[in-house]
Amino acid sequence: MNQVVAHYLDGRLLKGATGDFSPAKDSFHVVPGDGSRPVEVRSTQLKALFFVKDLQGNSGHLEKGAFDPAHPTPGRKLMVTFQDGEHLVGSTQGYQPGRPGFFVVPADPESNIERCYVVAGALKTVAFL
Repeated sequence: MNQVVAHYLDGRLLKGATGDFSPAKDSFHVVPGDGSRPVEVRSTQLKALFFVKDLQGNSGHLEKGAFDPAHPTPGRKLMVTFQDGEHLVGSTQGYQPGRPGFFVVPADPESNIERCYVVAGALKTVAFL
């Protein structure tokens, strides 16, 4: 099971765990962190699915929007801008225009986010760095 935070397009958050997410499927299930019944999540309703180290996160941590030159970066460096104005700087090995989404690994090695599945329909821009 992977710890995840599902960010819906309407601003809602769902924190929990999933064991059946696949970019090739239209939906998956999240078992909420409070132990309640699994929730079916439709990928088209999401902005992004964040795979996290800890469901609590660290509200005091400010994401670094730059790469650390001491750490090699696999894939292509990019900055995605969501329709709501949020930015995410990281790298990807799977971005292709026309696909429903792709994974991004944050540039900040201290981020609580291990990787993020970005839903293409929620994006404003993708800029390669």
